[in-house]
Amino acid sequence: MTKFPEDIYTEPENIDVDTLKNLGPLRAMAGVWQGQRGLDVKPKVEGPKKQVFDERIELQPIDPQTNGPQLLYGLRYHTHIVKPEQIKTYHEQVGYWLWEPATGSVIHTLTIPRGMTVMAAGNAQADAKEFELVATHVAENFGIRSSPFLDYAFKTVEFRIKITINADGTWTYDEDTVLMIRGKSEPFHHTDRNTLSKIAEPTPNPLARK
Repeated sequence: MTKFPEDIYTEPENIDVDTLKNLGPLRAMAGVWQGQRGLDVKPKVEGPKKQVFDERIELQPIDPQTNGPQLLYGLRYHTHIVKPEQIKTYHEQVGYWLWEPATGSVIHTLTIPRGMTVMAAGNAQADAKEFELVATHVAENFGIRSSPFLDYAFKTVEFRIKITINADGTWTYDEDTVLMIRGKSEPFHHTDRNTLSKIAEPTPNPLARK
């Protein structure tokens, strides 16, 4: 069990307001990125279906966040995905990537406009080039919440995301969303993978710009 201080109100002193300097393993992900080699494996009535996709993701630094003595640095992100040469949104997602230097904790939140929210977590060294985060539907803290229909038809019981920072300046994510589909006895692994290349640098957080 994590040991928390008795003083839950007093905030840290002398906080470095430059988020980009304090993102730990998330620093390499800051900026605007695109990927054109994404692969989605999703459930269909006839079985798993593979779908390639094009992706744009923007990750911008936010001001340092405090929960009393806890200090977090983070990136706010928006992901937009389409099928090749199409306009219609295939997938959209918003949330935060957060880093707690004191504990080496990484937190990933995601919300999609189909009635689902996930908060996954893991640990990493500040200079890590690879790390993995996990959420489950039974977790007390880092868990999964879905709309009634999704729980009925496509219940998400586990979510994993693995990040790899590549030597060429790109980064790769591998996601595994484990579903219990109505009428099926075995879990379905809904997977997504893409490698992102930078197309624009991040904008410093407001306090750092000031």
